[in-house]
Amino acid sequence: MTALAHETLEAAMPTVTTPPSDLDDVLWQAWKAMELPEGYRAEIVEGFIEVSPTGRYSHARTANRLRRALDTALGGGEFTAYQDMNVIHGRKVWIPDVFVALEDADEHVTEDGLGIDAAAVHLVAEVVSPDADSRDRDRDRKRRAYARAGIPVYVIIDDYRARGSVTVLSDPVPDEARYASETTVAYGTAVTVPEGPAKGVVIDASITGVLKDAR
Repeated sequence: MTALAHETLEAAMPTVTTPPSDLDDVLWQAWKAMELPEGYRAEIVEGFIEVSPTGRYSHARTANRLRRALDTALGGGEFTAYQDMNVIHGRKVWIPDVFVALEDADEHVTEDGLGIDAAAVHLVAEVVSPDADSRDRDRDRKRRAYARAGIPVYVIIDDYRARGSVTVLSDPVPDEARYASETTVAYGTAVTVPEGPAKGVVIDASITGVLKDAR
C-alpha cells in the first residue's frame, strides 16, 4: 500500500494551514472524488489517503478461508462475515480483509450509503501484504485506528513476521489508541477469538497454512 503523496492532494488541499478537523474533511472529500483504476482501493488511515492494489492469490485465499470459518461458526444467525466493504469512523475509511457485523445492518449504514459504521463492527481481520508500508499499516497504523474506533477484536494474519504469526488483539482502549489484550502465536498453533459473536472461532493451519520457510 502507498500513502498518497502530499503533492497529489495539492489541488484539493487548502493553501493555508488548517486544523486537523478541517484536514479530515479535505481528505474525506478527496477520497470520495477519487476515480481509481480497476483493481485498486483507497482508505483513509491516520491522516493519509492510502491506495493499494487488490491482494495477490495467497492473500485472497487466506482471507476467504477466514471468512468461511467465521460464517460457519456464526451459523446463519444475526451476524455474518463481510469482505470488500468500507468501514467508516468519522472521516476515516478502512476496507478490512474480513470483518464481522450484523447480517441485517441497514440501520448502521452511513447516511451517504458509502459503508457501515465502525460502531457496528465486532471483529476486523487483516492479512498482511508483503511490502514494507503494508506491513507497517496492518501491524501499527490500523492497530491504532481500530483501537481508537473501539472495535472489540482485531486479528492480524502475518506471513512476514518470523515464519508466520497470528495476533489476536482485544479489549480496546480508544483514548490510548491501543488494545489491552494481545495474543500472538506461530502458524500451526491454534488461537481462538476471545469475545463477541465470533467467540471461540479457531484460527489454525487450516486458515493460515503451516510455518513458512525461514526469511
